[in-house]
Amino acid sequence: MTFTAIDFETATAFHPCSVGIVSVENGIIVDEFVSLIKPPNNLYSPFTIQVHGIHPRDTINAKSFAEVFPEIKKRLQNKIVVAHNESFDRNVLCKSMALYSLDYDDLNLASRWECTVKIYKAKGLKPTKLSDCCREMNIQLNHHEALSDARACAKLYLLR
Repeated sequence: MTFTAIDFETATAFHPCSVGIVSVENGIIVDEFVSLIKPPNNLYSPFTIQVHGIHPRDTINAKSFAEVFPEIKKRLQNKIVVAHNESFDRNVLCKSMALYSLDYDDLNLASRWECTVKIYKAKGLKPTKLSDCCREMNIQLNHHEALSDARACAKLYLLR
């Protein structure tokens, strides 16, 4: 059970404002990384602010995606990657990398990541929002905080 769980919070569309990454080796969490990310022009949608509570004032001095990317890359490259609703987080990563002319293929990841939504849906759990899955599996969660979401996803994957 060696994998990496990731969660992005976004400011608008696919532009991340926060990332949380949890590295698991042999079933044990061995590393956690979290960073705020300054989205392009530090622009936010009022809806996303309402969801995660991150404001432009929080990221005005944060690093850009390109500046945070080396930390992301060293944790994801050549790994099994897990996310809750993997298509969302994978899309954020792919589009952000493309925006900064970074080659997604250099990460050497599967075309689709492991997805805890799909896993828990297949187990018959409904609904399968992260908060619902965590409540059902008794996992502590500070929902829409990137590191807490990534940690919860890792724990869900371990319990599958």
